[in-house]
Amino acid sequence: MRISELAAQVEALLFLSPDPLSAEAIAEACEATEAEVLAALEELGRALEAGGHGLSLRRLAGGFALATKPMAEPAAQRLFAQPRTPPLTQAQAECLAIVAYLQPVSRPEIARIRGVASDSAVATLVERGLVEEAGRSRFGAVLYRTTPLFERLFGLEAIDRLPDPHRFDPTPEEQGELRERLLRAGEQRTGG
Repeated sequence: MRISELAAQVEALLFLSPDPLSAEAIAEACEATEAEVLAALEELGRALEAGGHGLSLRRLAGGFALATKPMAEPAAQRLFAQPRTPPLTQAQAECLAIVAYLQPVSRPEIARIRGVASDSAVATLVERGLVEEAGRSRFGAVLYRTTPLFERLFGLEAIDRLPDPHRFDPTPEEQGELRERLLRAGEQRTGG
């Protein structure tokens, strides 16, 4: 099979999939090698960037996905103006940030860091699919980690792509932007 034909198949699979697809999964579905799939992905990415397309190829959550380009955001916001879920509260956003950077982490550790009980906020994050149980601590407390949905919502290829907190000394404007980004996570939930 020619790479251009394979690129068309890959594009169709990425369009149909609600989740990012690994090169391995694509190769199996297309009965091709991973090297051929990677070449097809590269061709697809070039084709989407070259023309007047509203989509781009992105690496997300350990796989590949089609995503809208930023120029389509205002129109998409108008079309999908009603949020399916309420935005995250400040407490939920704080808990999500703590879990993202310290995972796996327990509720008592989250409460100690925040200085207040966090049971309700963590329960809401679990309910929304942004965090999940990741075992138990040696003291029996449930440990939490982020989910692939978290990575998709924040446009991360993998959790290790979070900004390094040691190098991040935000200005007041950056703090506001980060807070808004965390609060929008609930609004931008893509399902799952």
